[in-house]
Amino acid sequence: MTEESSVDFRRPAPLREGEVVLLRQREGLSYLVPLAAKPTAIEGIGVVDLGPVIGRDPGTMLPWAGASFRVLRPSLADLLGHLRRRAQIVTPKDAMYLLYLAGVGPGARVAEAGSGSGALTIVLAHAVGPDGRVVSFDRRADFLANARHNVAAAGFADRVEFLERDVQASGLDGGPFDAAILDLPEPWSVVPSARANVRAGGRVATYTPTYNQLERTVRAFRSERFEEIRSVELLERALHVGEGGTRPDFDMLGHTGFLTGARRME
Repeated sequence: MTEESSVDFRRPAPLREGEVVLLRQREGLSYLVPLAAKPTAIEGIGVVDLGPVIGRDPGTMLPWAGASFRVLRPSLADLLGHLRRRAQIVTPKDAMYLLYLAGVGPGARVAEAGSGSGALTIVLAHAVGPDGRVVSFDRRADFLANARHNVAAAGFADRVEFLERDVQASGLDGGPFDAAILDLPEPWSVVPSARANVRAGGRVATYTPTYNQLERTVRAFRSERFEEIRSVELLERALHVGEGGTRPDFDMLGHTGFLTGARRME
């Protein structure tokens, strides 16, 4: 740390009132709650007073009702692990690569269609940071309500705007966006409006479960004169690690969807 700087980057910022924290009792048992200076009702625990940990460092211990909880800042994996699901979600292996294909980073303004359960919305909100913005479209009000709940529970409500709109029929709106991600049954129908709403040089990424959907999507990208078109499939296989006996697991996370990225050029 230099004399000109008063910030010690080696120490995390203290826990502040209003932020979302993870109460971890043990592996596999944790709770995601907003930090408040008043008693908070937590399902499965009861009423907990979190006030004493405000201003403390992440990782501090909170004894309560004969149990001990470690208070942590949640990781993205924690946020997704506590998601309330109503629709099939984009898996983490695919979500991370969609960010890469769409070029999403801090400060970006991103369109998402559709919202689903909000898993990909949370990944996008995490990626764009406090200075970015996610506009998430879905034609179903019940999906929007659930996604809005999950995004708020993750602490990202101020980064996301939800709009009820059938973009397959009416197209995207509200551009220009830096990027767009399409997780829809017919993403090819949205490609023309994506071109009209994404900045020159911006990227569009799609998630399609079947070969027919993939072919029609890539055909639409070519027709709309997108460039740098790339399609991939990601397979995930865990490793069983032991002393002198490491091997791949017998099961793997195989096909989930095909990922395509394309760049809008003039």
